[in-house]
Amino acid sequence: MIKKLFTSESVTEGHPDKLCDYISDCILDAYLKEDPQSRVACETVAGKGLILVTGEITSKANIDIEKVVRNTIKEIGYTDENTDISYEKCNVIINISKQSADIALGVDKSLESKNAENTNTTNQTESSAEKSEGAGDQGMVFGFATNETENYLPMPIYLAHKLSKKLTEVRKANEIPYLRPDGKVQVTVEYENDKPVRVDTVVVSTQHEDGIDLEILKKDIKEKVINTVIDSSLLDENTKYFINPTGRFVIGGPLGDTGLTGRKIIVDTYGGFSRHGGGAFSGKDSTKVDRSGSYMARYIAKNIVANGLADKCEIQISYAIGVAKPVSIFVDTFGTGKVSDDEIISIINKNFDLTPRGIINCLDLQKPIYSKTTNYGHFGKEGLSWEQIIKLR
Repeated sequence: MIKKLFTSESVTEGHPDKLCDYISDCILDAYLKEDPQSRVACETVAGKGLILVTGEITSKANIDIEKVVRNTIKEIGYTDENTDISYEKCNVIINISKQSADIALGVDKSLESKNAENTNTTNQTESSAEKSEGAGDQGMVFGFATNETENYLPMPIYLAHKLSKKLTEVRKANEIPYLRPDGKVQVTVEYENDKPVRVDTVVVSTQHEDGIDLEILKKDIKEKVINTVIDSSLLDENTKYFINPTGRFVIGGPLGDTGLTGRKIIVDTYGGFSRHGGGAFSGKDSTKVDRSGSYMARYIAKNIVANGLADKCEIQISYAIGVAKPVSIFVDTFGTGKVSDDEIISIINKNFDLTPRGIINCLDLQKPIYSKTTNYGHFGKEGLSWEQIIKLR
């Protein structure tokens, strides 16, 4: 019997980095609602009493970005400049330019399309690549799925997201009324022969109002968060709990730690259980394959597992800027495949169009859906197109 421990973390929507992710995605959604063709690469920085929004946006829409920023901070629940940030009093600085014309050259028309025009290829013989935009940047993306949980995510990140989401729910519902928006959790799962068998350690650090008794907080978090989320069969007398281990967490949000869009990429994906291409998601429209390609890779990996072709699957897709077709596709089923990896690649090529336009059309990515993805992971949620299960053969 081979035993091992694996740990993943998640953060609440009030974590300063997630605050920035959420602002960026809410701005993206605002533009897409008015103009689905908007090109958005929006970054947010949050510091003491300050929100800076910067990046490149090309759109026909006219959006009051400052209003979006303040409404987003208010929605999260930040109202106090003395402990975190005030949506009413913070300074909002906006520094937005248009998408670089050099980048737009490759995105607007793929290299394959340009080559087809140069060789007078007719519409009847055009491939999907010749009709597609080019990738918005070079890079590689990864998708992953495993059948160890109901939503095909690894158990550590699955539980971590459920805990961080529950922290927010009990705060907003006033079940634990003294909680503030900032918080993070960490879950360590013990595996035997690659199967999750128990939770070894739970770490919860949650912002709270001043003057709260630490023992009461620990009791409330244990009873109203941990025990309601984690199945009792996974907890035992040896499970360790660290709840606000520093003893105090009053100063939080951007006052406690600077926030930045795109800094929680492992939280956003698979909790470190799978590899990551390095590109962040939030604030980017679907022409950026960092985001759309990762969603497609997850869609493929999940369907490989859901269709019984493997118990575990990781997909890598790589792109070149301005080129529609992927440079490479890589599959790893970690010895769990019911068919060969080569056969899985053939199934992928038969069932999925991996050009940027093919991905956008398949997953319907030009709608204002992105603020729904920001918090508690971009994968494993119901109602997202890349989480649908289809028949592959």
